[in-house]
Formats: sequence, structure tokens, C-alpha cells
Amino acid sequence: MTAHAQFEQFITDTPLANWSVTSTAIQAAWIAHDGQTDKSGADYYDAHIADVVDRLGDELPAVRAVAYLHDVLEDSDITEDQLRRVLPADVVSAVVAITHTPSEPRADYYARVKANPLALRVKLADIASNTDPDRLALLDEETRQRLTTKYAKALEALL
Repeated sequence: MTAHAQFEQFITDTPLANWSVTSTAIQAAWIAHDGQTDKSGADYYDAHIADVVDRLGDELPAVRAVAYLHDVLEDSDITEDQLRRVLPADVVSAVVAITHTPSEPRADYYARVKANPLALRVKLADIASNTDPDRLALLDEETRQRLTTKYAKALEALL
């Protein structure tokens, strides 16, 4: 079953009274990233998504929700429409802002992220996770250098 279909089933089967912003975001992230691995072969949810959330500490639920969801639209077939049906507009807008499309120039992407405070806060945590020395040490030298350069340019554009 696709992530889209699984999330649709969650939306249909879960009574509205049981939803919270955080629990809905967690469920979407679990569904979206099930079976995915990061560049080192580690479980993507555990190695990256949970790490980004942890780096945000005790932020507001909306920020944490965006952290759980920050790669959902990029890495699965869960749609913006599905998210809009069950999550607050500010959370979904931030998730859309933090989602990079393949044909989009990086400068345009970073400008959009920078213009959305929720997206910017999460993107900075995302970059911190992606440049964590312990995670980078698991990668080959070429990949480490490529990611280090990529995220240095991102930070320059965002700060």
C-alpha cells in the first residue's frame, strides 16, 4: 500500500477527537518514511527525522509538527491536500515552504524557506542534523565534502 493510501486510511479511520497536531504529524512521518534509509543505510525516521525534532527541544507543537513532516512531501506520495485536511494551515504552509522541488533553483527555495519562520527554524535544525559530525563520519569522503559544501551554501543563504 502506498504512503498516500496508508495516510488516507489513517485520515478516514481515526476519529477527529483523537487527533493532535503532533500525533498526526508523527503518524504521517512514520507512514511516509517507512522502509526508507539515509545515505549511511540507517533507518531514515530514527536517524534523521527524530534527530531534527530532538534538536528543536521544547518548541511549540507547530514547530515540532513541521519537523516531523519536513521531508514528507519530498520523499513520499502523501500530498499537500491530505495534510491540509488534518493539520493547521500554518503547519502545512511551512511544510510546503520547506519542500524543495527538483526543478526549483536553490536560491528561490532558500528565499521561500527564509520567509516562513516555522520553515526556517526547522530547516536550520535539518541542516544541523545533516552536518552532524557523527552522521557525516558514516559517509564516504566524496559525499561528506559534497554535503558540507551544499549545507554551507544553504546556511549562507538562510542566515
